[in-house]
Amino acid sequence: MEPQLPGRTALVTGASRGIGLAIVRALAEQGASVVAGARSTTRELAALAETGRVHPVTVDLSTPDGPAALVEAGAALLGDRLDILVNNVGGVHPRTGGFLSVSDDDWLRTLTINFLAAVRVTRAALPHLPDHGGSIVTINSVNSALPDPLVIDYGASKAALANFCKALSKEVGPRGVRVNTVSPGPVATDLWLGAGGVAETVGELNNLAPEEVAKGAVSGTATGRFTRPEEVANLVLLLAGDRATNVTGADIRIDGGLVTTM
Repeated sequence: MEPQLPGRTALVTGASRGIGLAIVRALAEQGASVVAGARSTTRELAALAETGRVHPVTVDLSTPDGPAALVEAGAALLGDRLDILVNNVGGVHPRTGGFLSVSDDDWLRTLTINFLAAVRVTRAALPHLPDHGGSIVTINSVNSALPDPLVIDYGASKAALANFCKALSKEVGPRGVRVNTVSPGPVATDLWLGAGGVAETVGELNNLAPEEVAKGAVSGTATGRFTRPEEVANLVLLLAGDRATNVTGADIRIDGGLVTTM
């Protein structure tokens, strides 16, 4: 099968592991040249760089200047053209102490990495996106519309992100730039299943093994399993490429049926 994205250029944030790494790999396999922004270069990301299609850039997107610095470096590496932007960077910390345990600093950190980082990267990248073909795909979360007190600040930041992306899609759609979001439920990554991840943190609070917490997290879904990072990446490919070019302002949920409402 012919590559879907030959000659395209892309920038992915939060690219060193999990969903971001899967997206970088998928884009490169489909012929795109990819700038991969991350705080550090993992062994897996370094291996992808050896293909010549992936260009890691070390950056801290929680700083005010980090997003613009990433885009500037990416534009230099990609010949000042950016066809695809994937906002993936984010993080979640279960608030096992309840709402009153979440300080102003906690709120600011959560809003910065889950919302402002995407706003800042998008603001810097938008002038480089071509008219009639540019695509912005942002990885959001089912928690943008599924409030949960355990991740109260995370859900609020993702709700803001959803609103931002929808509004932006209306502004830039007439010039041919598409803006969409992908909202996963639980995904089989270290964020959920690794040391210090959601399953372990919640398990410690409730005297449960992480495996029990993970099983419970998907027990009410239709499929009864975690989403794989590669499945999220496949949706990004669909939205970034030429197979669904009249889709903009949309949110595609991939949660195995976790959200039961319409």
